[in-house]
Amino acid sequence: MPKALSERLTAWGFSWGGLRDNRRGEWWLIAQMALILAHLLPATPSPASLGLPWPLPLRFGGLALFALGLLLAGQGALNLGASLSPLPEPMPEAALVTTGAYSRCRHPLYQALIFSSLGVTVALGSLLHLALLLGLVVVLGFKARREETRLCSLHPDYDAYRATTPAILPGLPWLDWRSA
Repeated sequence: MPKALSERLTAWGFSWGGLRDNRRGEWWLIAQMALILAHLLPATPSPASLGLPWPLPLRFGGLALFALGLLLAGQGALNLGASLSPLPEPMPEAALVTTGAYSRCRHPLYQALIFSSLGVTVALGSLLHLALLLGLVVVLGFKARREETRLCSLHPDYDAYRATTPAILPGLPWLDWRSA
């Protein structure tokens, strides 16, 4: 493994022990990555195999949603800067970011993943990809909740931010638990 990659993984808190016991939420990241990679699978069943012509506007609409997700991910990653970590356990010295994409929702990178997954699902018209989208929603919901538990203990201002800002998608109870 190249030295730079090894150093970055260590800075994020990855360890062999964590992969065994999930101490920093490694299992949530593994589940998330598996679901994202599974989006590379072909449409199953394809609309054509069911005798359904998949309309071109839906294909283009799905591609637009996918592109929107990529743009939102880029914005969220740039706004987070050095505090970015793929694990749900925030880095101890990480600053609390509440501006830019983080003024729209508390987890814009998760929101971006959901938009991208929805885009792939709509573009392909695939039941498999719909199941992957739903699985991703469940995993990201649990991952965000774990992350927020630690953010509350690291940042005294997090409770006020959480009370006024949607978690991932406003109005959807599993993805916005401000009232919970």
